Amino acid sequence: MEKTNAKARTAIPRNSKKNVQAPAGTLTVYSMAGHKKEDIPSLFNGSPKKAVVAQAVTMYLANRRCGLAATKTRGEVSGGGKKPWKQKGTGRARVGSSRNPLWRHGGVVFGPHPRNFHYALPSKIRNAALLSALHEKSAGGDIMVVDSLTIAHPKSKEIQALLDNLKIQESVVIVMDAQDNNIQLASRNLPWVKIAFAKQINAMDILGAKKLVIARDALTALETRLAGLVKK
Repeated sequence: MEKTNAKARTAIPRNSKKNVQAPAGTLTVYSMAGHKKEDIPSLFNGSPKKAVVAQAVTMYLANRRCGLAATKTRGEVSGGGKKPWKQKGTGRARVGSSRNPLWRHGGVVFGPHPRNFHYALPSKIRNAALLSALHEKSAGGDIMVVDSLTIAHPKSKEIQALLDNLKIQESVVIVMDAQDNNIQLASRNLPWVKIAFAKQINAMDILGAKKLVIARDALTALETRLAGLVKK
């Protein structure tokens, strides 16, 4: 006898707060109030190169390492200068120092020592990784352009109001062209908000957040920086 499933499937309502994704090859420009102004052509409409992104991320993670792990060799451990017993006549194995690696409190053989993990990839590869990260964000509809990104006072509630107007509830990177003390001070109290600049941002910054908010002038600077890598 066949068993029938009495539970009916219920449709999951879509989140009406999400912004409508811009057409392929374009980015949507919003006002500070969250109103859509226009769609503009975008350079970030290619296919991401995951291998290049992986190289860049590996480099950025390696450059964060301090490399402070350290152990002492037998020559660095204090004590052990005197021979524990004479060479012959005791019946015991010969030994020259109580700090040899075979003994308790002895030195360490081939242990870790402080080292520098820093290395640098060519700037062209780093920029290619940045472009690939932007391609991926653009394909997912996670890039939003703000026409004029300014606030009157260095208040966290003003940055939060901007994010609410843009319907952003996830971690976000705000990309600016130049330093703005009000925005930087206002965002310091919001751990899910990071400020970056168009001339310094990298692939690691972009991949570390769900959303990307770019000021209109910062977008121009970013496209100028990456224009040489885009195939026409």
